[in-house]
Amino acid sequence: MRPDVAVFTDTYLPTVNGVTYTIQAWRDRWVGRGGRMPVVYPRSAHDPAVDEYPVFSLPFPFYDGFRVGTPWIPKAVRDVDLVHSHTPFGIGLAGLALAKRRDLPFVASFHTPTSEYANYLSNSALASVISSVADGYETRVLRRADRVVTPSPSAKRRLRERGVDVPITVVPNGIDVERFSPGDGEAFRERHGLDLDGTVVGYIGRHGYEKRLQDVVTACERLDREVTVVFAGDGPARASLEARAEESPLDVRFLGFLERAEMPAFYTALDVFGHPSPVETEGLVALEANACGTPVVGVDAGGLADTVRDGETGVHYQPGDLDGFADGIERALADRERLHEACLVRRDETSVEHAVDRLESVYTEVLDGTTDRPSVETHHD
Repeated sequence: MRPDVAVFTDTYLPTVNGVTYTIQAWRDRWVGRGGRMPVVYPRSAHDPAVDEYPVFSLPFPFYDGFRVGTPWIPKAVRDVDLVHSHTPFGIGLAGLALAKRRDLPFVASFHTPTSEYANYLSNSALASVISSVADGYETRVLRRADRVVTPSPSAKRRLRERGVDVPITVVPNGIDVERFSPGDGEAFRERHGLDLDGTVVGYIGRHGYEKRLQDVVTACERLDREVTVVFAGDGPARASLEARAEESPLDVRFLGFLERAEMPAFYTALDVFGHPSPVETEGLVALEANACGTPVVGVDAGGLADTVRDGETGVHYQPGDLDGFADGIERALADRERLHEACLVRRDETSVEHAVDRLESVYTEVLDGTTDRPSVETHHD
């Protein structure tokens, strides 16, 4: 019988991002295996379904769509076997309090470095000060966990360097490989007025300053061919990215948010997916692109150093080397058919089902008390 696991998160529907996707995907599979996984999240426009418990929240003034929830513990989740927090903030602290009060195992996921939230404000010098304070705060919270879960080996190394000395297990977030498979890229191009025979390089996801999306435009400007650049999604850096695009001689398109059902066709419509963000803990969109057969040219930093397999599912370039980024795009275009086939071979390996298998192992270990800290290290890398 699977244990009952209470999930505490500051990010949930209707916001659509990697964290909400992962929580939903893990929860669906966990319930499908006979377990219970209630979710505590900030009250929003989302209409709660069964075992979803919104708590009072206020809008975060610096980032549209993000809400700050109060550290409240709903009665319906107080009889669980284990607590899994996906945030170090208010609602996550409620999860920690529940675990300590009832002497329950406490698992903490490390999705996005808290310091990166500073970039929701701006890319100014103030952000670096906030980042330093945020890193220290997050480290203190994570060190109180019985187990920390990271989506990639690089994220695990980052936490070790910051002094997180509790057991850490790598559990990739996983993607829905039934949904993300090659779609009708030609129809997508027709719907959005893209040249059916032209070269298209694109990106989908949150437009944040720290993701360096302007590098996609710069790299494509250095290609010795005509190319259309397509961005889907939105975020605080979109205005500055649009201003950069206006200066470019390239055809740069902004599609805004796409329905999830349309994303496989988007990925398939691209010749190359460009991912310059050095701060990812995994990079789910890179895995989704690969699952649709599209190679990724990504920076050799952060989670993308693990997610993108150089010469197999894409091409790496070194941080800050925009000529290298351009060269990587050219290499991926020249070798696209082989990379396409290699991406499809890897699909099952990146499935959310495999991720939940590993997650279940983590839950079993902490419930059995086999992770007495700090001496025990896990081996799921």
